[in-house]
Amino acid sequence: MRTVLLIDLARTSSAVAADPARLAKIRHLAELLSRVEPDEAEIAVAYLSGELPQRQIGVGWRSLQDLPEPRQIATASLTEVDALLSSIKAQSGPGSQAARKDLLERLFRSVTAQEQAFLLRLLGGEMRQGALNGVMIEAVAKAAATPAAEVRRALTLRGWLPAVGAAALTGGVEALRSFRLEVGRPVAPMLAQSAPNVAAAFEKLGGGPVALEWKLDGVRVQAHRSGDEVKVFTRTLDEITAQVPELVEAVLGLSAEDLVLDGEVIALRPDGRPEPFQVTASRVASKIETERLRGTTPLSVFFFDALRVNGEDLLDLPDGERHAALERAVPAGLITPRLVTSDPEEGMAFFTEVLRQGHEGLVAKSPATPYAAGRRGAGWVKVKPRHTLDLVVLAAEWGHGRRQGKLSNLHLGARDPESGEFVMLGKTFKGLTDELLAWQTERFLAIADGPSDEWMVRLRPEMVVEIAFDGVQRSPRYPGGMALRFARVLRYRPDKSPEDADTVDSVRQLLL
Repeated sequence: MRTVLLIDLARTSSAVAADPARLAKIRHLAELLSRVEPDEAEIAVAYLSGELPQRQIGVGWRSLQDLPEPRQIATASLTEVDALLSSIKAQSGPGSQAARKDLLERLFRSVTAQEQAFLLRLLGGEMRQGALNGVMIEAVAKAAATPAAEVRRALTLRGWLPAVGAAALTGGVEALRSFRLEVGRPVAPMLAQSAPNVAAAFEKLGGGPVALEWKLDGVRVQAHRSGDEVKVFTRTLDEITAQVPELVEAVLGLSAEDLVLDGEVIALRPDGRPEPFQVTASRVASKIETERLRGTTPLSVFFFDALRVNGEDLLDLPDGERHAALERAVPAGLITPRLVTSDPEEGMAFFTEVLRQGHEGLVAKSPATPYAAGRRGAGWVKVKPRHTLDLVVLAAEWGHGRRQGKLSNLHLGARDPESGEFVMLGKTFKGLTDELLAWQTERFLAIADGPSDEWMVRLRPEMVVEIAFDGVQRSPRYPGGMALRFARVLRYRPDKSPEDADTVDSVRQLLL
């Protein structure tokens, strides 16, 4: 088996980008991954997923201008490129900027024009090949001749696909099963599908008893405790321990000293009703003056699931058993209100009460479902009183009149689970305050996908926005054959990644 070169990845990336079929993308990726050496596996999976093993190397877009002349013959191996990128990241102190520039020029001088283009997309965060996690998971499974379910489970426990891919490619199922839930390392959270009403949620879950829980309009958190140490993570797996001292104290007050809990933090008013989501999000995001903010905007915490209690992993247990473990470990005042019933009418009364209290809706859960970490499991279904979708902003148009000089009209896209791309569903400029217009203009220009023109700025698909709408109708105007009716912006969701966006299939279910 010969060493895989960077040119092999560049060619595979181009083939994946050019082929719209999901199975073809998987085939292209799997063919290359089946040829990598053990020391190349993690690098190959990372690069083809648009990631760097080093995560960040301190190279901005300006550093990628005025590239040196490329080589004519491809000779750069993955390990050589990875070593140079690690050297670039390692530069610090006086003279580090010049040293970083010299190393970057050395890297680009050692590769061909096609490899330079690949590296530019990789370092600039602009990979456009549809190799999202779902496609790469299937490709790794195919290349390693392992079940995709084994790869998914390992990924939920490890949280870093390149490492999981490397384990599968070098050690197969046995290596994948060596991953365990580790206290202090976040697990990708389980997500919920949608239903238009409570009755539809009962129907989706197949009848029988259903567990209904209040859906709070807070920030999703995962709390890990080992002895006297507590770590808290968001749904995007970022650590926020220092920003949520109320949660840390609540977890330290529990008798169990080895546990992982899933829940939400939320800012409540003195009467118990929730503050607007922006208030909670701003409080959690702030890394300064935490004690002062705690006095003016205290956080409450509510847990709804237990992934580990007293050293026992609970991921594979049914929801009912996990919740029973949660109730034994956590006092009722820290648990999200819950009702188990087989009666949709009783469920509707529970739904009405949560809305009366000012909260977002319900999550209906099958008591038999295990924790499908990192996926929209069929066992969880959310119900809200209005149609909302989490969509990705694909582009924005320059405003006119009082919005002159501001990026206003948003192009909205849903994720296509087959290709990994985003399908445009419509536009909206409604619901945008002056403050939000100013913020999004600055933010959009920072993630522009190429130069802007006098009409529109195309964006890297990174920003998730929650959109309210009155319905979905058939429309030949947009690629998906659908359009949102009376779409309006509710809020941006910095706590969600593009992979968390609603899919085209979810939108299609709402067609009028």
